Amino acid sequence: MGETLMPPGVVPAQGEQDLVLLVRQRVAARLAEYAGEREAAGLPAESEAARRATVDRLLAEELGAQRRLALSYGSRVVDAAVEERVTQAVTDALFGTGRLERLLADTTLENICINGCDVVWVKDAAGQWRRESAVAASDAELVELVRTLAASTGDEERRFDRGMPRLNLQLPDGSRLFAVMAVTGRVSLTIRRHRFPAASMAELVRLGVCDQQLAAFLTALVRARKNIVIGGGTNVGKTTVLRAFAHEIPPMERLVTIEDTFELGLDADPVAHPNVVAMQAREPNIEGQGGIDQAELVRWGLRMSPDRVIVGEIRGAEVIPMCNAMSQGNDGSLSTIHASTSRGVFTKLASYAAQAPERLSLEATNLMVASAVHFVVHLGWDTSGRRVIDSVREVIDAEGTQIVSNEVYRPGSDGRAVPATPLRTETLNDLVAAGLEPQVTEAPWWGAAR
Repeated sequence: MGETLMPPGVVPAQGEQDLVLLVRQRVAARLAEYAGEREAAGLPAESEAARRATVDRLLAEELGAQRRLALSYGSRVVDAAVEERVTQAVTDALFGTGRLERLLADTTLENICINGCDVVWVKDAAGQWRRESAVAASDAELVELVRTLAASTGDEERRFDRGMPRLNLQLPDGSRLFAVMAVTGRVSLTIRRHRFPAASMAELVRLGVCDQQLAAFLTALVRARKNIVIGGGTNVGKTTVLRAFAHEIPPMERLVTIEDTFELGLDADPVAHPNVVAMQAREPNIEGQGGIDQAELVRWGLRMSPDRVIVGEIRGAEVIPMCNAMSQGNDGSLSTIHASTSRGVFTKLASYAAQAPERLSLEATNLMVASAVHFVVHLGWDTSGRRVIDSVREVIDAEGTQIVSNEVYRPGSDGRAVPATPLRTETLNDLVAAGLEPQVTEAPWWGAAR
């Protein structure tokens, strides 16, 4: 490949964004041409390192050609700082996630919300929103970026167009992306970051989600194989808490995880969890065939000899097979659900069951839930605006249209969980047998176990 020659009639790019677009298009075209030449010559595809070196060389050539073109037209030559930004933008577009790369590289961000290519808001770990610069030159370019991200997952069936105006996927760094078009005024993109992928109970204490006393109690619940549903609002940390609970599961247990979009990542740690099958729901293909929902995956998971079944989030009909799994020998199972209060978890479970194909009555649903779920752990916000566990309920029984439960931890004056109603004696004895030590806790109901 010789030095680049600009086609006849080409004029210097006008402005930095025009320069980015022009250089990116020319480098991409020449890179594709070079790859074709190598293939025609019987040479193997370049390695990632070699391809990056080729792109660096092509970038230098194209920017050099732009400088010469500007001089020949008597135009101002861009300075080194602009060339550096252009180089970074083109490299990001060809190898990463375009201008999103700089935001994804910022580990302090928890949410990236894009309401059109140039309306970008981010939320940091302190819960503060701020406006950021554009991530694409146009909404059309943003759509192409989303499609490129979808293709990078290796699933060619993940469409994003007017016929399929929403996309839900996991980015390579574990972030969760949701995009919509056509049904909104502009293309919209939301990326949720998981800043604590390897969470533990000790980490929850460090982050202030719970204190040492409550952490010891929750650890005992997991080790005593209690079925737990974690409730809370959007972006309150349910997945992080679920990971922390899973961290307390003995490593030799076989786990089956079921998710709408991969987020838990328990199979990524062969030391903590060497025996994991991770399953993800699948949307229908372009012909509307091949869709597999979480309810079906739960049924499949029960045939895979799991010690525990973990459903990343209960969203619908999977509530019935999940409760069946919990009540037929897979004790110690975990899940999360959206709910504004700990008592509201029962209402959400009932509403999902009512919408399932089985169409269970409220009474039947409550009996099912009471026989399956042992504890509900709820997350909220304390008076300082920090994520905290604010309530823990022990499920006792079902009476008609009501679930009977004891709130063993309730919100205190600052919104954080404080000991409340005593546990049942048999439950407390189970926790002591699982390793909960009386001296670790100051809960007033400890005397019941003696």
